[in-house]
Amino acid sequence: MSPSAAQPPLTLRQAQDEVDHWIQTIGVRYFDELTNLAQLVEEVGEVARILSRTCGEQSYKSSDPPGDLADELADVLFVTICLANQSGIDLTAALRANLEKKTKRDNDRHRSNKKLQ
Repeated sequence: MSPSAAQPPLTLRQAQDEVDHWIQTIGVRYFDELTNLAQLVEEVGEVARILSRTCGEQSYKSSDPPGDLADELADVLFVTICLANQSGIDLTAALRANLEKKTKRDNDRHRSNKKLQ
Protein backbone atom coordinates (compact mmCIF):
# COMPACT_ATOMS: atom_id res chain seq x y z
CA MET A 1 0.00 0.00 0.00
CA SER A 2 1.35 3.46 -0.89
CA PRO A 3 1.89 6.01 1.91
CA SER A 4 -0.89 8.25 0.60
CA ALA A 5 -3.37 5.35 0.56
CA ALA A 6 -2.86 4.82 4.30
CA GLN A 7 -3.79 8.42 5.13
CA PRO A 8 -7.37 9.69 5.48
CA PRO A 9 -8.80 12.00 2.80
CA LEU A 10 -7.71 15.63 2.96
CA THR A 11 -10.33 18.36 2.67
CA LEU A 12 -9.53 21.64 0.97
CA ARG A 13 -9.70 23.38 4.36
CA GLN A 14 -7.25 20.89 5.84
CA ALA A 15 -4.97 21.32 2.83
CA GLN A 16 -5.02 25.08 3.26
CA ASP A 17 -4.19 24.70 6.95
CA GLU A 18 -1.40 22.16 6.27
CA VAL A 19 0.18 24.33 3.57
CA ASP A 20 0.03 27.35 5.89
CA HIS A 21 1.65 25.33 8.69
CA TRP A 22 4.37 24.13 6.28
CA ILE A 23 5.03 27.69 5.11
CA GLN A 24 5.23 28.99 8.68
CA THR A 25 7.51 26.20 9.97
CA ILE A 26 9.61 25.13 6.98
CA GLY A 27 9.12 27.65 4.20
CA VAL A 28 9.83 30.65 6.52
CA ARG A 29 7.20 32.87 4.81
CA TYR A 30 5.01 33.04 1.74
CA PHE A 31 6.62 34.32 -1.44
CA ASP A 32 4.93 37.51 -2.58
CA GLU A 33 1.90 37.05 -4.83
CA LEU A 34 3.71 37.90 -8.07
CA THR A 35 6.44 35.39 -7.30
CA ASN A 36 3.79 32.78 -6.54
CA LEU A 37 2.04 33.64 -9.80
CA ALA A 38 5.31 33.05 -11.66
CA GLN A 39 5.73 29.77 -9.76
CA LEU A 40 2.19 28.75 -10.71
CA VAL A 41 2.81 29.46 -14.39
CA GLU A 42 6.05 27.47 -14.21
CA GLU A 43 4.32 24.48 -12.60
CA VAL A 44 1.44 24.58 -15.11
CA GLY A 45 4.09 24.60 -17.84
CA GLU A 46 5.58 21.43 -16.40
CA VAL A 47 2.12 19.80 -16.46
CA ALA A 48 1.71 20.92 -20.08
CA ARG A 49 5.12 19.51 -20.97
CA ILE A 50 4.27 16.08 -19.59
CA LEU A 51 0.83 15.98 -21.23
CA SER A 52 2.11 17.21 -24.59
CA ARG A 53 4.54 14.30 -24.60
CA THR A 54 2.30 11.59 -23.17
CA CYS A 55 -1.05 12.54 -24.75
CA GLY A 56 -0.03 14.94 -27.51
CA GLU A 57 2.24 14.73 -30.48
CA GLN A 58 5.46 15.83 -28.81
CA SER A 59 8.10 13.24 -27.95
CA TYR A 60 10.68 13.12 -25.21
CA LYS A 61 14.33 13.70 -25.97
CA SER A 62 16.40 10.70 -24.96
CA SER A 63 18.08 12.86 -22.29
CA ASP A 64 14.76 14.05 -20.76
CA PRO A 65 13.25 12.33 -17.75
CA PRO A 66 9.56 11.60 -18.35
CA GLY A 67 8.28 13.63 -15.40
CA ASP A 68 5.65 12.77 -12.81
CA LEU A 69 2.21 14.17 -13.64
CA ALA A 70 0.84 13.56 -10.15
CA ASP A 71 3.74 15.44 -8.56
CA GLU A 72 3.45 18.34 -10.98
CA LEU A 73 -0.32 18.62 -10.42
CA ALA A 74 0.37 18.61 -6.68
CA ASP A 75 2.85 21.48 -7.23
CA VAL A 76 0.12 23.42 -9.06
CA LEU A 77 -2.28 22.75 -6.19
CA PHE A 78 0.31 23.76 -3.58
CA VAL A 79 0.98 27.14 -5.21
CA THR A 80 -2.75 27.69 -5.80
CA ILE A 81 -3.34 27.04 -2.10
CA CYS A 82 -0.56 29.49 -1.21
CA LEU A 83 -2.21 32.18 -3.32
CA ALA A 84 -5.60 31.45 -1.74
CA ASN A 85 -4.14 31.61 1.76
CA GLN A 86 -2.38 34.88 1.01
CA SER A 87 -5.60 36.34 -0.38
CA GLY A 88 -7.82 35.16 2.47
CA ILE A 89 -9.81 32.86 0.16
CA ASP A 90 -11.56 29.78 1.54
CA LEU A 91 -11.12 27.37 -1.38
CA THR A 92 -14.01 25.16 -0.21
CA ALA A 93 -16.45 28.08 -0.40
CA ALA A 94 -14.88 29.34 -3.62
CA LEU A 95 -15.13 25.94 -5.32
CA ARG A 96 -18.74 25.46 -4.20
CA ALA A 97 -19.66 28.91 -5.53
CA ASN A 98 -17.81 28.21 -8.77
CA LEU A 99 -19.57 24.87 -9.29
CA GLU A 100 -22.94 26.53 -8.62
CA LYS A 101 -22.13 29.24 -11.16
CA LYS A 102 -21.10 26.66 -13.76
CA THR A 103 -24.19 24.55 -13.07
CA LYS A 104 -26.52 27.50 -13.64
CA ARG A 105 -24.63 28.83 -16.65
CA ASP A 106 -23.93 25.52 -18.37
CA ASN A 107 -27.00 23.50 -17.36
CA ASP A 108 -27.78 22.54 -20.98
CA ARG A 109 -24.77 23.96 -22.78
CA HIS A 110 -22.61 20.83 -22.91
CA ARG A 111 -25.46 18.38 -23.52
CA SER A 112 -26.54 20.41 -26.54
CA ASN A 113 -22.99 20.84 -27.89
CA LYS A 114 -22.85 18.72 -31.04
CA LYS A 115 -19.05 18.54 -30.74
CA LEU A 116 -19.46 16.53 -27.54
CA GLN A 117 -21.98 14.02 -28.94
